Amino acid sequence: MRVLLTNDDGIHAPGLWALHQAFSTRHQVTVVAPDRERSAVGHGITLHRPIRFENTRVNGSLSGFAVNGTPADCVKLGLAELLDTPPELVVSGINPGANVGINVNYSGTVAAAKEAALAGIPAIAVSIIAPGERHIDAAARFAESLSLQVKGWGLPQGTFLNVNFPDLPMDEIRGVRWSRQGTEIFAQHFEKRRDPRDRIYYWQGCDGQAAYDQSDIDGAALGDRYISITPIKCDMTDYDVLRELSRWNICVPH
Repeated sequence: MRVLLTNDDGIHAPGLWALHQAFSTRHQVTVVAPDRERSAVGHGITLHRPIRFENTRVNGSLSGFAVNGTPADCVKLGLAELLDTPPELVVSGINPGANVGINVNYSGTVAAAKEAALAGIPAIAVSIIAPGERHIDAAARFAESLSLQVKGWGLPQGTFLNVNFPDLPMDEIRGVRWSRQGTEIFAQHFEKRRDPRDRIYYWQGCDGQAAYDQSDIDGAALGDRYISITPIKCDMTDYDVLRELSRWNICVPH
């Protein structure tokens, strides 16, 4: 299978090359990733400066395309210019830190998979809950195994999988839970500071997620030591509300 690997942590990130090691034994793999960390950029694309790439060597032997843009840029450029043949699958990650709940909206890791799905290519976004990445190789092997299921069963047009792992040995993971995206709002705050020139600046942060009261939520699955897999749709239309809107009496003013 032809596989395009990308991420939002940059081309030198360990999670990206853990995926490369897991996939390259059985698949034709190409890496197109940002040249530096681009975490939490969401689905941003580059419009007001040139996009450039370099062939970059990692660990002295492995190579990939390093792009001076966002994760979505990497997928766009890879599909349009850098790959001779379109990939059969795009895998984004492995991100150190979970991408569940409302964080799905901010994640560059998720956005790269979404960009592939918009282009009609099956895609998987992969994250692991803890930044320590102690069991990242096991997560990469699971992602490769899941990719074979995606290849065999297929995914609907415009749908991709968001996969999150507990940072645990496989024998301590309780299984796989098909989950829905959580919508609970984190308690957010800005820490106000002053620089040496007495100018105000802020650090943005948030508190930890509160306990979940429903087990089918992505974050709850992780907390229960399950691998969470959530199908995400690119079509954000609320069809229930769309039907209700037909009852509104809206007239064009004259």
